[in-house]
Amino acid sequence: MCIGEVANVSAEITYTSRHSVEVQVNVMSENILTGAKKVTNKATLWYVPLSLKNVNKVLEVPPIQYARKEQEDEGKKRYEEQKLDRLETKQRNGDVILPVINPDRQTKEPHTVGYSQSSLIHLVGPSDCTLLGFVHGGVTMKLMDEVAGIVAARHCKTNIVTASVDAINFHEKIKKGCVITVSGRMTFTSNKSMEIEVFVDADPFVDEPRERYRAVSAFFTYVSLSKEGKPLPVPQLLTETEDEKRRFEEGKGRYLQTKAKRQAQMQQAAQQ
Repeated sequence: MCIGEVANVSAEITYTSRHSVEVQVNVMSENILTGAKKVTNKATLWYVPLSLKNVNKVLEVPPIQYARKEQEDEGKKRYEEQKLDRLETKQRNGDVILPVINPDRQTKEPHTVGYSQSSLIHLVGPSDCTLLGFVHGGVTMKLMDEVAGIVAARHCKTNIVTASVDAINFHEKIKKGCVITVSGRMTFTSNKSMEIEVFVDADPFVDEPRERYRAVSAFFTYVSLSKEGKPLPVPQLLTETEDEKRRFEEGKGRYLQTKAKRQAQMQQAAQQ
């Protein structure tokens, strides 16, 4: 989507479980000079309702009525898949991305994980939060996208854009007054894309004596573009440690899985 275009955002509830709601969002851009319209973004968001009196209590969700039984079955399948993804992500929450200061960065070889990894520190203020004093999910997502973009730009040294985000998982709430550290590192590169893992760690040093905890995690996929907006080859990521090699292979698996899923969706759309 470009500057000057009009964004039309539509959303609808597509599935409900006992304690969560699936919302599918479509974003369409319109060129007000030519009238041309195109779909620019699609996303699936999962929400959990909390009590206004006790934010640690999860409420039950009123069920929706489905037009067809198949819609409910497909929604349940998506629900089970995202539950597995969240469990897999929680197992990675012991990982730590150590901050790299500029003098150290100059000693690292370009296109390595250590050369491009980046961090951002942010104090959570009132404008970042809901009426109950917890950070808006969109605020966290924006900070994560900024850090992932810095990692991608340092790796490519070109113009870069977000291609997709693989399941941003909010593990714990972040309260007003926390200091959050948003850290990103390159995990995988294909010929034309790169995967960046981003963590958000919260340090609630103001209100309560609690140790830093992992609040959010996600994988971002970026592509490199020329000045004319055409895709450019991505420099191969140089892995140095066994952990980096393991994460690269895991990223390759996610890349191939996503590629196969998109091809299946394109074939299904062509048959309709």
